[in-house]
Amino acid sequence: MSRTPPLRSLRLRRSVLSVPAVNVRALEKTRSLDCDAIIFDLEDSVAPGKKAEARDNLKAVFAAPPLEGKERIIRINSLSSGLGLADLELVKALSPDAVLLPKVDEPQDVMAIGDLLAEAYSPEELRIWAMIETPRGVLNAAAITESGRTPGSRLDCLVVGLNDLRKETGILPQTGRTYLVPWLMQVILAVKAYGLDALDSVFNDFQDAEGFNAECRQGRGMGFAGKMLIHPAQIEAANRYFGPSAEEIAEAEAIIAAFADPATEGLNVINANGRMIERLHLVQAEALVHKARLISARKPA
Repeated sequence: MSRTPPLRSLRLRRSVLSVPAVNVRALEKTRSLDCDAIIFDLEDSVAPGKKAEARDNLKAVFAAPPLEGKERIIRINSLSSGLGLADLELVKALSPDAVLLPKVDEPQDVMAIGDLLAEAYSPEELRIWAMIETPRGVLNAAAITESGRTPGSRLDCLVVGLNDLRKETGILPQTGRTYLVPWLMQVILAVKAYGLDALDSVFNDFQDAEGFNAECRQGRGMGFAGKMLIHPAQIEAANRYFGPSAEEIAEAEAIIAAFADPATEGLNVINANGRMIERLHLVQAEALVHKARLISARKPA
């Protein structure tokens, strides 16, 4: 019997665009973009003297009707920076879909924010995402994700931040990410063990379409749910590479149909056209078809 943990979320997270909360024009443009989620960034992309202005901008954004079909995430500054508490007060007031924590090193970083949200009686639907962008964060990825399976935990997703990780380790930004792949797979193994999502890191040169496409193919092959983006020009490719292909959808539908046959009732393994299929493949197929339907529902009629 499979002991694969249930997926916490079946949300679309193929394309997750990070937008500086201080950039009003970029904030206004988010309504017309075909990305799955928006990260409203209060951290690295906002200068210290602009933090208050950025928070005011987000108040205006959240006062408008919600972004249709998109998750809304606010990335806050760390509590240790002296700026994080004010950001967290904003999160409590605006109640986005998730709060993204920077430079998470250990489970306590997530649990501390979870406790503050619980004390404020924030709705359970307000989830926590964690940036994994330090050596300690990578080393503790399994412990961090394990904490996401404890009762009351809000942790849903890890987001890899390679710019900071490269800076702290001295690894050069090379094509193929050769020396980073073991760490990326360590994060993937951690989230898969506990049923969470992981997002691949940003690709810095948004004008290099070929390089971005290659990194999307690599990230999808590794098992990432999607990619964090820095420019709207990257959305279409991310949606394409991290979304299910027509062939994958057809195969998933065939698996579902095979297990729906009364002759397979009670069987955990069946023979479908010469291929042995386990019931765990049915769970995966149902998740893929569900995401395909979500994608189809997003398309204009």
